[in-house]
Amino acid sequence: MQKWEYATVPLLVHATKQILDNWGEDGWELVAVVPGPNPEQLVAYLKRPKAAS
Repeated sequence: MQKWEYATVPLLVHATKQILDNWGEDGWELVAVVPGPNPEQLVAYLKRPKAAS
């Protein structure tokens, strides 16, 4: 059975692509983006397969 690990990441509106590209390079897949605590911020939810232990 596949196991997952998750991360929540604050996104700044002016740098969203750069931030997501950096996480994507580390194997994270974007699951959702929701509004953050203020209009200039979003929160991204990401997941990636958990390494077998």
